[in-house]
Amino acid sequence: MSAAAPKKILLGVSGSIAAYKACEIVRALVKGGAEVRCMATPNGARFVSTLALATLSRSPVAVGMFVDPSLWDMAHISLAAWAQRIAVAPASASIISRLARGDASGVIESVVLAARCPVALAPAMDAEMWQHPATQANVEQLRKYGYEIWGPEHGELASGRVGLGRMMEPEEIARRLLA
Repeated sequence: MSAAAPKKILLGVSGSIAAYKACEIVRALVKGGAEVRCMATPNGARFVSTLALATLSRSPVAVGMFVDPSLWDMAHISLAAWAQRIAVAPASASIISRLARGDASGVIESVVLAARCPVALAPAMDAEMWQHPATQANVEQLRKYGYEIWGPEHGELASGRVGLGRMMEPEEIARRLLA
């Protein structure tokens, strides 16, 4: 990637304990020369500080459509137009469901619906949630829309169990976004 033309990457953070890993993703993207902006669901912002995301990305974090007037430039349209890549990491079962339905109730959902760039989702949830037929149907619908689904991986989960549902490692997510 050329230093003269940094990649513009928009990272969405949804409500999952894996949200703390978003800071590692942002840090790796910035280190890799990308311009990074972040957005979070209200529950995502409960798991990871928007101050941490803003500090690491050097940009304000969009949490809602109408929360911060300094971000209001039709936030969902301007962020979608700005981004060259969008990733939602972690992507909870809830955000996956809303995106599959085309529900534009939050900033992440609205931005993704307005986006014309590649979108990737990195699922993170307990194995039973991942394996549920509704989640699998939603993921299949998102694939039909052209979204990339990165993971989940098998490993230790927040519940203390081991299974399929762990978010892909932050370094791998950043590597794919920078490629």
